[in-house]
Amino acid sequence: MQQGHTVDQLGSRFSPLVVLELSSDTKEEAIAWLLSRIRDKQQHGGAELLVEQLGPGAQEKENCNMFLVGATLQRLLSGAEEGGLFKEFNDGTMRGFTCANKANFKDFRGDGDGFLSMAECQYIIKHELDTLRARDETHVPGHTQAKLYPGKSIIRRLQSKGILIQIFPLHEKEEIKRLSFSWYRKVKLSLQPLDEIRNYFGEGQALYFGFLEYFTFALVPMALIGVPYYLFDWEDYDKYVVYAVFNLVWCTVILELWKRYSASLAYRWGTLSRKKAFEEPRPGFHGVLGFNPVTGREEPVYPNTKRQLRVYLVSLPFVLLCLYLSLYVMMLYFLMEGWALTLHDQEPTFWTGVLLFIPSIIYAVVIEVMNLIYRYAAEFLTDWENHRLESSYQNHLVLKVLVFNFFNCFASLFYIAFVVQDMVLLRQSLATLLITSQILNQLMEAFLPYWLQRRRNKKLIRRVQKRRSQDKDFPVVEQVRLEADMSMYLGTFDDYLELFLLFGYVSLFSCVYPLAAVLVVLNNITEVYSDAFKMCCVFKRPFSEPAANIGVWQLAFEAMSVIAVVTNCALISMSPQVKAYFPDSPTQLILWTVAIEHGLLAFKFILTFLIPDVPKHIQISLARLEFESLEALKKKKMLEASELSKSIQ
Repeated sequence: MQQGHTVDQLGSRFSPLVVLELSSDTKEEAIAWLLSRIRDKQQHGGAELLVEQLGPGAQEKENCNMFLVGATLQRLLSGAEEGGLFKEFNDGTMRGFTCANKANFKDFRGDGDGFLSMAECQYIIKHELDTLRARDETHVPGHTQAKLYPGKSIIRRLQSKGILIQIFPLHEKEEIKRLSFSWYRKVKLSLQPLDEIRNYFGEGQALYFGFLEYFTFALVPMALIGVPYYLFDWEDYDKYVVYAVFNLVWCTVILELWKRYSASLAYRWGTLSRKKAFEEPRPGFHGVLGFNPVTGREEPVYPNTKRQLRVYLVSLPFVLLCLYLSLYVMMLYFLMEGWALTLHDQEPTFWTGVLLFIPSIIYAVVIEVMNLIYRYAAEFLTDWENHRLESSYQNHLVLKVLVFNFFNCFASLFYIAFVVQDMVLLRQSLATLLITSQILNQLMEAFLPYWLQRRRNKKLIRRVQKRRSQDKDFPVVEQVRLEADMSMYLGTFDDYLELFLLFGYVSLFSCVYPLAAVLVVLNNITEVYSDAFKMCCVFKRPFSEPAANIGVWQLAFEAMSVIAVVTNCALISMSPQVKAYFPDSPTQLILWTVAIEHGLLAFKFILTFLIPDVPKHIQISLARLEFESLEALKKKKMLEASELSKSIQ
């Protein structure tokens, strides 16, 4: 699986899969205790993994407290069973893996080498390390300030106290090279290798790239219809009514069909029917030592009332204050826009014509800067709220960021559309915001991280290249040092947020700027290559994240589609073509618009129920598996009952 091998203290040869880096001032007794807990047998409360200290690097100042972690093949297979991993059965169905039934799983050959993907192996090791729990220790040896509680995760405690700096999975040289060539190094008109991405990075990453690809293809009809509208009816706003109606149906149908497609992917990858693991407290969660009634263990407890007070008395007012500041910046933008228009009207020249676009460009840059600053503030506030579970933390963070980003990016467009009612200015502002944000995102997401990484690792890369010229094998020590210095990949949050905003630009106002869909398609094509590049070359390899769907982002996109119905109905009612039917009764026009909007929303929700989220054949397969499980459980109980009755007789 891994290009290099190492040998642990017991003499077992293993492939290093995961790296643990402890702080340089970690006490020797703490290191010895942690390594013994990792190596101990499971029945003694250990993880039963293989671990060895990384050899010295080329520089004296490098941290020596780095450890390579691996596992025997049998330990990985038992970990796959404990973790509830689903694999393909011989009959083509996806079933939970069991060692007792391993011969009946497809692709299981011999001792099972190659049966588990490297991402699955690394996930299993991470899962085993996370479930390594304190026993009767009161604190980490040598670190009295790092208190331990019986039954709580050791790794999470070490992370929260700064003893464990980082834990990350290693890249596999040959596999990442093959994936790079089939994914982004060759420009070709083909689908992404989602199965290969899933095998290397896990289901969470593969679902993101699957959604990015699906969203791009879903935009093609909008782009094909939008081009002739833009070319032939640029100033004829009346014709955009048909485009807006198509927009209403499109944004509903694509989200429903995506749910079916993602369910097919999740079933194929074995995560659709996988049970969610019991969620442990976040590493940053703190509180007074108390009793958990669910697990029966002692753990920090934080009053929910106190958390709610922080949310509603501090976080909510702060978000409202930020929205007010965003509104104030928007009004400054309109003052600049008015000044540029006045200057152009007084003396229309080429340069004053160019000046008309400057306020929108400046405003687009300010929007991106404000979004970035607010993101850090939102993370600080959400940390301060002290949420116990990671899922709760993520939900509150997503809500804060989405509300501000939506208001910050779209408030000016709503103001122009429904207060100023200037469609020419709306087209210009939408185009400028969209193009500027796309350019800035490409710079921030791909080129800037790559430049920073090259600058930070310039000396190390030269040293590695020199070693390569002398030795054909890339030493594991140098690979670990190089990857340890890479930036940590922070997940798909920002990627989904960008797609959410692009979806908003297309679904809300594309009827007045039909080229929006074309620009988003072009952006998404470059996004695939830039995201693939940064995953393979710029960031550390992330741990696999088992996922059955895109989570809370599905709700965010559906909420945007509901807003799109209201927005497009309002834009249709403002067109001269529709107003001509109600020349003397604006009230009647409003009533008809509201009625049609409610009818379309009803149609949207009916369509949601009519299109099943899971395809029929997958529903049948899942039902059959559940039936077989119940039958097997019945037979087991009957067998136990018969054996019990025989023993009594």
